[in-house]
Amino acid sequence: MPPPSPTSPSPTPSAPGARARVALEAGVRVPGGALSPEIARSWERCLAGGLDPTRRPDEAVIAFAEVRTRREEQALLRRLALAQMQLLYEQIAGSNFMIAFADAGGVVLDALSDPSFADSEAGRSIVPGSVWLEGGRGTNALGLALVEQAPVSIYGREHFFACHGHLSCAAVPIFDPADRLVGLLDASSSNEARQQHTHALVRMASAAVENGLIVNARPDVLLLALHPRAEYLDTLSTGLMALSPEGEVVSINRAARGLLAGLDATAGQAFDALFEPGFGGVVDELRRAGIARVRDRAGSLLYVACRRFAAPPLRESPAPAGTARLPMPAAAGAAARAAPAAFVCEDALLQRRMRGLAAATRERLAVHIHGETGTGKELMARHVHALSGRSGAFIPINCGAVPETLFIAELFGHDRGAFTNARNEGAPGLIRLADRGTLFLDEVGDIPLAAQTALLRFLDTMEVRALGGGKTATLDVQIVSATNRDLAAAVAARQFRADLYYRLNGLSVEIPPLRERGDFHAIVRHLLAGHATNISIDDTVIERLRQRPWPGNIRELQFWLRRAAIETEGEGLTALSCEDGTDDGAPSCAQCASHALSRDRCRRIRETFAATGGNIQQTARRLGISRTTVYKHLEIG
Repeated sequence: MPPPSPTSPSPTPSAPGARARVALEAGVRVPGGALSPEIARSWERCLAGGLDPTRRPDEAVIAFAEVRTRREEQALLRRLALAQMQLLYEQIAGSNFMIAFADAGGVVLDALSDPSFADSEAGRSIVPGSVWLEGGRGTNALGLALVEQAPVSIYGREHFFACHGHLSCAAVPIFDPADRLVGLLDASSSNEARQQHTHALVRMASAAVENGLIVNARPDVLLLALHPRAEYLDTLSTGLMALSPEGEVVSINRAARGLLAGLDATAGQAFDALFEPGFGGVVDELRRAGIARVRDRAGSLLYVACRRFAAPPLRESPAPAGTARLPMPAAAGAAARAAPAAFVCEDALLQRRMRGLAAATRERLAVHIHGETGTGKELMARHVHALSGRSGAFIPINCGAVPETLFIAELFGHDRGAFTNARNEGAPGLIRLADRGTLFLDEVGDIPLAAQTALLRFLDTMEVRALGGGKTATLDVQIVSATNRDLAAAVAARQFRADLYYRLNGLSVEIPPLRERGDFHAIVRHLLAGHATNISIDDTVIERLRQRPWPGNIRELQFWLRRAAIETEGEGLTALSCEDGTDDGAPSCAQCASHALSRDRCRRIRETFAATGGNIQQTARRLGISRTTVYKHLEIG
């Protein structure tokens, strides 16, 4: 069942509220109706627990070692929460606010605050490790939200303890895909600085974290967005539903649960038991048009869009030669990924360009990889790490996926509460995690200018110091960078530092586009074997595929082979498999095929989609159109 509706924010305490406060502190009966039911119940529990509103609360703070353990146990949740906290902080900075993230036990794990609030008594009490359960701290937003399992706002003297009467707090629970409360976000301020819109922002941040838990939970699911209106499919109000390849519900967010109220939309339920038409028909329509209409079994009409088609489970075996993995959701603070995949290359030109890689790693010379999108730059970087024989980890960071304000902290780490008001050490940073290993800077051209200076200093000295810390450490890191941008042009335009460009460009390797690869046949067979070992393909079919332009390169080919393997249902790939509505290598959707102007526009959309590696948002931005328009013209898969 979804949690109760949010508690409505109460206004500044009125005359009845003031009388209630006087009655509480005098130890007499609180007038009925003077408080919201949630706060009245909380006061009653506090009194029953023996708390005295005129005294100071129990300021319990657990050891930081336990805080660290709790953070590690909630690594994904915490990463998503920290990203939303940073966005919130940027939106309300300067308004004397603090933003905190707490776990389901009411323990604050992280906090961000304005300096003025951090120096206040309240700011010094809301620190990592502080426990805000109602039984010890009295009526407070975090503690009451845990009890009510719903968003709660507490203003001023609505707090049980009189010493908290100058504070306003809003706390919003975070629920995991199984509808279990796993954490909370809280915004606290001086009572005078309270802002109604901040409470709405906190609720939006909580919803974004919940959606992130579904998106990041499993890569092998079909992820659908649901909404009664198509134009709202890209908003936080949309429902999300993760389905297994067989069409069973894996997880569902609260918005989707609300849309399907009255139906058994729980894990394990079949899609066909919830919607019509059936699962297969909807998937076919999504592949054809990118958006579909369904009617749930209660009779409501909904629009459906696909946010991710199901990918096969990750395997322990090496990835195919020269291939790039399907894009996964960006992870700003990602740790080491899977073991390096073998980079098999039979292309003579690329083999010549790769000469000297082993010697470069022995000298710890920076390696720069460039090429069109989808050519397999990360696989090449993993190959460089394997050649180096280093004992440390391969640590990748997508420089374009990290907010500018967090980039330096993600790379170099932070210490002594630089971001959390903690009195102990913070995050180590990705560079430290790459010690004795390899740091892969993907999309290096997107590094913020301010961070370029710090990175250059590290490359010159190999010394790192965390934000807020005083100690420096000397590291041993192999640097590998990659981009599809023209860095020389970016240097000329003063968008990238020339000295950093030369420092990263110790040994440069350009990966040819797929259309120029001499080992196209080997790549196809390797990719297909990785997706479906029981499906055959002959050289005639591969040759027909080779004649296509493949603007999205190996990533596009990987998408195509995966879809073709599914559609053949175990049979071999034939020449008919290549007939998917293409004309001179430029496909268009069925709706546009019979109209020349529409067909040309549709082809541009689909080619741009392939060139961006299957990125809807980038396709829409490049063409200046809405994402809904992109969906209408695509066959996703």
